[in-house]
Amino acid sequence: MSSPIYELSAAVRTRRSDMGLTQMALAALSGLSRATVNQVEKGTIKDLSLTRATRLLEAIGLSMAVATPRPRPQNRESAKQKSDALDIAARTASVSHKTPVSAHHLREVLSTGTPARAFLPHVYALLDEAPVSLLASVVEQLHLENGIERAQIWKRMRELAHQLDSRREIWR
Repeated sequence: MSSPIYELSAAVRTRRSDMGLTQMALAALSGLSRATVNQVEKGTIKDLSLTRATRLLEAIGLSMAVATPRPRPQNRESAKQKSDALDIAARTASVSHKTPVSAHHLREVLSTGTPARAFLPHVYALLDEAPVSLLASVVEQLHLENGIERAQIWKRMRELAHQLDSRREIWR
């Protein structure tokens, strides 16, 4: 059984790395110091308030929960929840557009990094406005269903955001 600080440390380090963020960039996104981010990632932080932990986790699309430890069975319901991320992302990206983008097209865009010209505004809206937690769920779904490395998907998102001139801090 691992300690909560070790789990937090590993989760933050892995997600930050997968997203291609530096500790300094994550510090800026979360409003914490780089030293705090470094101590969290090393597991050496002495005192981290729930407020600061939440800000750090939310900046990278993670959350914190209190749970009774138990085995996590893979059932149909949990698989269905994961498979809904691309559908939700497609609806989110399509809100302000006459023609909606499909979950299938988003899968292709994020798997290849090449969006169809007609859907460039949709991709921009997704990357510039969607909650990081939704983007993280999409990354997890693509990883599980298509076997694409998480870091590669984050990299494609970042490249697309740069191509589309996104102003969102997370992509800088």
